[in-house]
Amino acid sequence: MNPVDVKFCLRCGTALGEAHRRGRLRPVCPACNWIFFPDPKVAAAVLVEQDGKVLLVRRVHQPQRGLWTLPAGFVDAGEDVARAAERECLEETGLVVSVTALLDVIPGQEHARGADMVIAYRAAVVSGHLQASDDADQAEFFARDDLPPLAFEATRKLIALWVSLAAKTTQIAP
Repeated sequence: MNPVDVKFCLRCGTALGEAHRRGRLRPVCPACNWIFFPDPKVAAAVLVEQDGKVLLVRRVHQPQRGLWTLPAGFVDAGEDVARAAERECLEETGLVVSVTALLDVIPGQEHARGADMVIAYRAAVVSGHLQASDDADQAEFFARDDLPPLAFEATRKLIALWVSLAAKTTQIAP
């Protein structure tokens, strides 16, 4: 919830004003002194690799409609982040995956409705049939040298990390 979206005190219903509290200008209730502290929006993503290719989905909604990203979505309050990543992958691709490792945490909100941070995991396919659904109209595996146009900077960073990790693995292999 964006602070500018909060107009009334959630405790007493009084119209909020603004005041400097705890180091910044915040919405504050003049009647009961309640302070609104916005919680960050968290997204969970999975990087699923199969046969040297990465799973991507094509977005059906703005922003970045028609561009590709990792399967990802918002974490619900009280939801385990890794389970949210697995859930989002199932919803968008039809694949049941299992998180195998934390990949990275990407901070920074890229657009007004976006997450304040993306927590990305590596995951492996357990079962299912690849079929785009929910927020995606296509789901495919792509080789490193044949990637489609990517939607977000967070996706580009995670794909670059995947490519660099694959290069390090190749260098270590006998």
